[in-house]
Amino acid sequence: MSSHPVGYLSLLRTNTPFRRLWYGQIVSQLGDWFDSIALYALLPRLTGSEQSVGLLLLAQFIPTAIAGPLAGVIVDRLPRKLAMIGSDIGRALLVLALLFIHDPSQVWMIYSIVVLKFTFSAFFDPARSAILPALVKREELVAANTISSATWSAMLAVGAALGGVVAGVFGTDVAFAIDAASFALSAVLIASVRVRETHMDTPTQTNHLQDLRAGVAYLAHDRDALVLTICKALWSLGGGILVVLTIFGRGVFPMGEGGALSIGLLYAARGVGAGIGPVIIGALGDQSERFMRRMMGLCFLISALGYALLPAAPVLALAALAVMLAHCGGGTQWVYGTALLQLRLPDAIQGRIFAIELALLTLTSGVSSYGTSLLADMGWSPASLSLLMAALFALPGLWLWRRLGR
Repeated sequence: MSSHPVGYLSLLRTNTPFRRLWYGQIVSQLGDWFDSIALYALLPRLTGSEQSVGLLLLAQFIPTAIAGPLAGVIVDRLPRKLAMIGSDIGRALLVLALLFIHDPSQVWMIYSIVVLKFTFSAFFDPARSAILPALVKREELVAANTISSATWSAMLAVGAALGGVVAGVFGTDVAFAIDAASFALSAVLIASVRVRETHMDTPTQTNHLQDLRAGVAYLAHDRDALVLTICKALWSLGGGILVVLTIFGRGVFPMGEGGALSIGLLYAARGVGAGIGPVIIGALGDQSERFMRRMMGLCFLISALGYALLPAAPVLALAALAVMLAHCGGGTQWVYGTALLQLRLPDAIQGRIFAIELALLTLTSGVSSYGTSLLADMGWSPASLSLLMAALFALPGLWLWRRLGR
């Protein structure tokens, strides 16, 4: 891989298929955070329990963990562009159903809709990761992943902040309608992407189970690929941060209806950190595979430092800075982990491996989030929960520093 970084603006200007995929990402992820912040504020109001947010996160994560491996096999058999379009259309229709829920007796419907929505996401996310090497050159992969991560972060920052304002001022129905429209527009934009999907050139003669076993066997044989595949799952041991930020926003620094505004601002800080982290850390090195491997463990430790500092913040602005620091590490490990896998894996199995990666990280995130919500309902203070998250980042970070940093 070239050690000379590719310009971000140059890549967007010269690569039309990637640019259109990027446009789809912008509108879809912007709307998605309107939906999320609305639900984070709506559920505790309907149920009176922090555990409702933990259950929501389980409803988001567990379907991906269960459906993910099979979704990866299908993504490697079908045109990946088609899988993304179908996923967007399905999610748009499901989000529209949230407009009819306003009563505590309908809470079960929220969880059912979210489960189905994230089942569709189990197809979209691996397809997007797997199609990216077909859209950009090998030396452009780090830049493309950095742009994608920075866009996710920017949409988190903007979407969470605007979503908090919209949900707090105009109501949750408006937020849900915006999210549904964003999925529909994303499907239109992705349909315009021209791409040659080489994994379709050789029709497979095996069944779905054999394909899945082949992906697992590859990881068993290539231990470095296995370590890279579980990196995001290890970071997601601290997935309870999603509950912690909600608790800090609603209970420590409440602003807006149900703390929606402060929750949105803390999530926005998370997005800003995840966006600027890969750019800042990338400027310190040459974006070579060796540099990225060495940074993986250090990024975990940066996340640990941020959440260790969060309980000491006396005001919302300083709390946001601590969250921003933590996610500088989180965003960078995400970009580098994805790029290292794309560089290492054969195209024919990328959908399966990325689906396995997604399944593992969503499973650990869901368990961590629900466990954190239980601890909150048991009386753990926000400060104690934040320090627990810091420890969950630090321990695997030290292991990865030794395993990948050599």
